Amino acid sequence: MIRIINKIKNISVILGLTYFFSFTLSGCDSELNTESETSLSAGEIFQTQTRIEGLVNGMYKALKGASMFGGRIHLYLDVRGEDFINVTGNSYTAYESWTNSYTSGSNDINNTWQQAYAAINNANIIIDGLAKSTGVISDELKTQYVAEAKFVRALSYYTLVTIYARPYTENDGASKGLPLRLQAETTSANNDLARSTVKEVYKQILEDLDFAETNLPDSYSSSALNTTRAHKSTAIALKTRVYLNKGDFQNVITEAKKIVPQTEAPFSATTGVKHTLQSDITTLFGSNFLTTESILSMPSTASDSYSGQSAIAYVYYSNKEYYLNPSGILGSSLWGTNDARRNLIEVKSGKYYLKKYAKVSPYIDYIPVIRYSEVLLNYAEAALRTNNNALAIKLLEAVHHRSDAGFVFPASSENTSTALLETIRLERRIELLGEGFRSNDLLRDLLTIPAKGSSSLQAAQVLPSAENYIFPLPDSETNTNKAL
Repeated sequence: MIRIINKIKNISVILGLTYFFSFTLSGCDSELNTESETSLSAGEIFQTQTRIEGLVNGMYKALKGASMFGGRIHLYLDVRGEDFINVTGNSYTAYESWTNSYTSGSNDINNTWQQAYAAINNANIIIDGLAKSTGVISDELKTQYVAEAKFVRALSYYTLVTIYARPYTENDGASKGLPLRLQAETTSANNDLARSTVKEVYKQILEDLDFAETNLPDSYSSSALNTTRAHKSTAIALKTRVYLNKGDFQNVITEAKKIVPQTEAPFSATTGVKHTLQSDITTLFGSNFLTTESILSMPSTASDSYSGQSAIAYVYYSNKEYYLNPSGILGSSLWGTNDARRNLIEVKSGKYYLKKYAKVSPYIDYIPVIRYSEVLLNYAEAALRTNNNALAIKLLEAVHHRSDAGFVFPASSENTSTALLETIRLERRIELLGEGFRSNDLLRDLLTIPAKGSSSLQAAQVLPSAENYIFPLPDSETNTNKAL
């Protein structure tokens, strides 16, 4: 458990994370900056509302770590697939992920694992501390903070289990999963913990999300908080993703209906935050990060952003280390020349580069974690797989026609279940390009990771049976956790 203990000798260190998150729980940064607290005990941290709020902000800050939802996890997972071509061979900008040649000692493997478990431990500290705290904050606020912590824990475990463990659909989750750490750790006493099964990890994820859905607020007081904090619909939306990954399509539908109650376009949520598609997708990536399509995003400001190789905008856009594969989704006939999503691409020297993250330094793009369009596509796939092709087509076309209203799907792309499934897969690659979905969309259906490359750099295909189909457990864990 070196990932936590080397960085968190005692609970006070977590407060160091709180002062950088862009939106505070109260909406006023000054309330979290009135004290310089550097050596607080576990008991002392939960003695004031300001300190508790600081812990909750720190938990979100950990989730926004550079190797997690600060952006690099999106990079790792997208370039594993076939839609990007590496230019530089720079191991610091996900080249090992592009070639699927990670080792247990790779920085990306270790950093992602450590960052995710740091977020998990922050969540566990909040859950544990609030259970023991009385009279400091209201019971209602306490329950909300625990719900937020369980959401963060669920999202972190979902991220880990889908890349460091075999797919759930391979054997109904019977494979070895992850060490399932559910208690607050401030010493190395509990380093040794065996791996739970994939099924057990998913069970915990869904239990946490069910609790979060029940106890999170319907909405917050501002669009900023509705975009950057977990609320009821955030938990529901993530459940559609988790159930899709399990192959539990009926439960995808059950959850999706809560925020997509219509069976005809236009689709929108009618309770809580009124999530809906925006008329122009380019709005979401530059001019307004706070629309109701954005269910959860990681915020950035000039004083709280990543720079250089830690910034996804630097890798994809400023330094142009990956271009779009002409033989990948860029060349699909479904992605027409009039499609507004092509405005999120820049052409330079005959190559096409992604510019969803196009702010120049400081890189203050918000990083999308969950969007309403993803929920519609999750719902579309689940509807198809439960033999409701008509609804699947309506959901699919709602997403596509938002960006290309005049596009007519070829009959061959929708006239059989097999063809429609492939069309939905292609639509996901167009709509969610650069948002971290491609690797998992391949793995959950046990599909081969395709070969790709240029005249100078090549990456071989990876079969589902191959050892490098998933990420290896990191040295930082195996060297300290004897129970593995």
